[in-house]
Amino acid sequence: MPASSSAPDFSRYLSLWQLTPDGAPIITHSSHLLPVRWQGRAAMIKVALEAEEQAGSRVMRWWDGEGAAQVYAHDGDVILLERAEGTRSLMHMALNGEDDQASRIACDVVQRLHCPRGKPLPELIGLREWFRDLAPAVPRYAGILGRCLAVAEHLLESEHDQVVLHGDIHHDNILDFGPRGWLVIDPKRLYGERLFDYANLLCNPDLPTARDPRRFLRQLDVISEYAQLDRRRLLQWVLAFAGLSAVWFLDDDMAADSDLAVAHLAAAELDRMGAPACV
Repeated sequence: MPASSSAPDFSRYLSLWQLTPDGAPIITHSSHLLPVRWQGRAAMIKVALEAEEQAGSRVMRWWDGEGAAQVYAHDGDVILLERAEGTRSLMHMALNGEDDQASRIACDVVQRLHCPRGKPLPELIGLREWFRDLAPAVPRYAGILGRCLAVAEHLLESEHDQVVLHGDIHHDNILDFGPRGWLVIDPKRLYGERLFDYANLLCNPDLPTARDPRRFLRQLDVISEYAQLDRRRLLQWVLAFAGLSAVWFLDDDMAADSDLAVAHLAAAELDRMGAPACV
């Protein structure tokens, strides 16, 4: 199914899995999706168009519904996915007086994802490869990115507690699945230190309050205390990833104000704590 198709044909999968359409197709740059009903359940056909999305679908299958939406069936890289019908939103909670609770819910979900599965891993890439765009960007954009790179190198050389990562944990990738609770969608295909997934929570450029200094320090404390994480190392991952995320925006000729602001907040708090000179 070509990425350029303006009217994707889902008929093969409707027939294959005996599905009933339950809404209009959703077309993104990376996937074609169709809400359906399967055996009375809300589901979604997802046709991944890019290699990264296809690999993410395989990670979803590997999680097998534990902390993530259940994959009911698959045909190659096309999956039939459990669909969220709950009415709650972590983004709404975060912006309407329940920010602490939203962060704790996200931490619970991440912990479930990181639990050992006792089976062969899917095809994954390491965090060093994920950070490959950061070093060449430092001469182009300068500023705080040099420090982000130094911190990233320190972290990548000392990785531990490595797990299958979601890689894009934020408020809109954790959905309300009603009786099944909060579950993730749309993972990347990463393997690395588990703190990376928690750092994502503090680097969400779609969250309007992400760059607020008081909110940043409050949620840093909530996440590190609730998930029992090393606060300094979490800050270092925040600084490293905020720099990487900023580079991705800048390379696409887009503003990176939120990520750069978060990087400065993380750097300032590390300085206040007296971080080692090497980072």
